[in-house]
Amino acid sequence: MACRPALQLTSVANVAIIIAAQPFAAVALAWIWFREPARLRTLLASLVALGGVAIIVSGAAGGADVSGIGLACLMMLAVAAMTVAMRKHRETSMVAAAAMSNFLGSLVSIPFAQSIASVGAIDIATLAMFGLLQVGLGLTLFALGSRLLPSGQASLIATLETPLMPFWIWLAFQEAPAFRALAGGALVMAAVVADIIGDMRTRPETVQAAKR
Repeated sequence: MACRPALQLTSVANVAIIIAAQPFAAVALAWIWFREPARLRTLLASLVALGGVAIIVSGAAGGADVSGIGLACLMMLAVAAMTVAMRKHRETSMVAAAAMSNFLGSLVSIPFAQSIASVGAIDIATLAMFGLLQVGLGLTLFALGSRLLPSGQASLIATLETPLMPFWIWLAFQEAPAFRALAGGALVMAAVVADIIGDMRTRPETVQAAKR
């Protein structure tokens, strides 16, 4: 729910890169909640990612930009908490929970909808596709996968959309990312990629050790 206001108040690049710090927030919440072990490599990567977010925040200009970044951070923490909750209660039907969350979110959003009566047929079709594919199908698949993976790893996979978000917006609307967003984004994505590569290298060694 905080995504749209955040995008209206600050650049897409800022929002996308702040969301990229979600895996490390999920690792911290999982450890606090049910002591899911956090790897040293992931913790070090989280520090690098937080440094990237700090660079982005330091470039905020004006009250609107600060508010947008704040909403993006709030959304990032909310999604991290959702990921950890799905991992903790993996025996619960996550599809039903995701459907209920979307329904309740829609009810809460209705009072804030402006000029909803003037929405045309094309807009309704576009919104329906957005709700079915991006929100409905995407959140359902993420909910199913989050039950089977550690919280940090599930969130890491979700961050693969981060580099594409500013690119598509630049392609469609010519909104060029600021230098601070690019610098901070480079740090965040470097941290994510390094953690994924490290996990890929250590996994075969763990499997071989288990066979012995």
